[in-house]
Amino acid sequence: MISEHISYKEGVYSNTATRRGIDNTPNDEQLASMELIANEVFEPLRVYVNGPIKINSFFRCPKLNTAIGGSSKSQHCKGQAIDIDDTFGRMTNAEMYHWIKDNLDFDQMIWEFGDDDNPNWVHISYVSPKDNRNRCLKAYKENGKTKYKVI
Repeated sequence: MISEHISYKEGVYSNTATRRGIDNTPNDEQLASMELIANEVFEPLRVYVNGPIKINSFFRCPKLNTAIGGSSKSQHCKGQAIDIDDTFGRMTNAEMYHWIKDNLDFDQMIWEFGDDDNPNWVHISYVSPKDNRNRCLKAYKENGKTKYKVI
């Protein structure tokens, strides 16, 4: 288990990795980072939501990250980022975003696409209490490219 409510299998699972035969196994440092963000961000949020939260993406080895077109600087590759989506109807992605922003320490949080009322999913990263920036961004498309603005 990575944390009380995140299994190791859930933390490293990827359809793309399975289809392409990519070994998405984190090393000890990456696993320690996964445990840190799970316990500092995911678990407190889960208590607030009072139920399950879907994890769209957690750890991505560099080969997997490249395969899905992720940023070369992605914190997912360090085990420091998690993408969540409330598909269970307990709370909207916007409500989770705002609760994290108002109540938790984090490095970066991204309102991923969607509209002004609700993102399609929420990206959260966590480095350490001294290195977290508490930076909030919004992802959007411009001329087919993903752009980010500070919000």
